[in-house]
Amino acid sequence: MQLSREPDVSDYLIAPDPKAPRLTRAVEGVDHTGALTTIRVVEERPLTIFLNAQEIVTAMTIGDYPEYLALGFLRNQGMLRDGEAITRVDYDEELETVVVRTERATDYEDKLKKKTRTSGCAVGTVFGDMMEGLENVRLPDTQLRSSWLYALSAQINRTPSLYLEAGAIHGTVLCHQDRPLVYMEDVGRHNAVDKIAGWMLSEKVGPGDKILYTTGRLTSEMVIKTAMMGIPVLASRSGFTAWGVEIAQQVGLTLIGRMRGQRFVCLSGEKRLIRDADPSQIADEPRRAGHKGAK
Repeated sequence: MQLSREPDVSDYLIAPDPKAPRLTRAVEGVDHTGALTTIRVVEERPLTIFLNAQEIVTAMTIGDYPEYLALGFLRNQGMLRDGEAITRVDYDEELETVVVRTERATDYEDKLKKKTRTSGCAVGTVFGDMMEGLENVRLPDTQLRSSWLYALSAQINRTPSLYLEAGAIHGTVLCHQDRPLVYMEDVGRHNAVDKIAGWMLSEKVGPGDKILYTTGRLTSEMVIKTAMMGIPVLASRSGFTAWGVEIAQQVGLTLIGRMRGQRFVCLSGEKRLIRDADPSQIADEPRRAGHKGAK
């Protein structure tokens, strides 16, 4: 198992493009010594999503893959059903809108009234009846090897990205075993997840043997979206919230956080995990204050 090779963006079906001119801009300022400096900062753009004739939400986004973001948002909010017949997806760059059109007539006025603001950044929104949809979630009993986790962490964390270029960004990666497939970034981790959901819907990619990796916290909404997408494993370098752990345990989602070097913590779905790698053979990272319990 090769964990030390340099990351190759050709390994990905979709990889970040940190040099794309529309995603960042150069801003001048002064540093801690008072010297002039120029840095790249991430752009934010509004994107208004319509489902047929109804305006659903305006999200702040970096502006890439707007069609995937719209499809994934609507899918993760339960507004697009399994097997939904989507007739067109139209993006207007000048008007900053995406219109998703379906054969089925839709009307979600009542649903929109029940929306609840979540703890996430960049207008993360969860609607009141999303929790109800979890009652029918059945996640597959697939295997998860610790060697895959180590390989994914080593490659993803060194892949050229907007985060490494400019910061102020979240990343989410769809993976199969030890291979990262689709790496999406955005100002909100929820947007990054929705882009992946939209890509899966558009490309008709099955979720049952996939792993979702995120750079952000493992919150209730991240767990709900992963479970609703049918993905059985959610992993992160970051930590957990209590409600996120509780929901993961309820739906049988494997939840792994604090993935740093040779260490990680599994707080749900441990039965899927096969420890087939020796942690002592994995390059470690220094412990951070407050993480002494992660062993």
